[in-house]
Amino acid sequence: MKRFRKVYLEISNVCNLRCSFCPGTKRPPKVMTEDAFTHILKKLQPYTDYLYFHLMGEPLCHPKLERFLQLAGKNFRVILTTNGTLLQRLKDMLLSAGGLHKVNISLHSFEANEIGMSLQSYLDGCFSFAKAAEGKKIITLRLWNQGGKDAKNDEILAHLSQYFPKPWVHEARGIRLGDKIYLEYGDKFDWPDLSCEEGTENIFCYGLRDQLGVLCDGTVVPCCLDHEGDIPLGNLLEQEVDDILKSQRAQAIYNGFSQRTAVESLCRRCGYARKL
Repeated sequence: MKRFRKVYLEISNVCNLRCSFCPGTKRPPKVMTEDAFTHILKKLQPYTDYLYFHLMGEPLCHPKLERFLQLAGKNFRVILTTNGTLLQRLKDMLLSAGGLHKVNISLHSFEANEIGMSLQSYLDGCFSFAKAAEGKKIITLRLWNQGGKDAKNDEILAHLSQYFPKPWVHEARGIRLGDKIYLEYGDKFDWPDLSCEEGTENIFCYGLRDQLGVLCDGTVVPCCLDHEGDIPLGNLLEQEVDDILKSQRAQAIYNGFSQRTAVESLCRRCGYARKL
């Protein structure tokens, strides 16, 4: 049986921000129901230990997030990726959630939005959450804005040092600020989009190799960057994972990347894949 290092499960495609680095989605707004979530969990259980509540949308906006963490935590280690704006409101619930393994906080969200609070207030919310989680949950503070024009990283790092005083320790996974607390840098990249110019380079991707994506309507996609579901491989509300993976389209994608060839038009327009 194929095992994946991680599976991305989009519990909602609704977000409370409109970040410039995120393409968003033209799909109808949808929040996954508990019945659909439970059904999909059972099908994914044999295929991974790590479940990311992420693809599009802000998972902290889901009205049943606490219940979903309880259900998923029975068989998975759950990772959340969030813009950080709702962390203070949900802090006690998140810190006590047994199945919650890691929280990724995209600090670069602030520079691309009018979020109704100052940079200092936003950072206080994110950093105080990280401080409260120290030693309990893995927290990754992300600055995936290298090469951007509007980065406020100097201000962010200065404020961060008030919560996690230097010296900071450089490790393979990032800069360790405290017990299970990390700072991670990353470059901005171009999301795949069918309207973009097609590339000609050799392309490789870990889609269907170490990861799989499931949209909030149950549609299976090959990776976490297929934000519009342009490469639908099947639907977990109607099919089994193994049948989807054995489909002609899924096999062609996997075998193509083994030869550093992108058989799908969307993949040939992916800026991230060209970096691998």
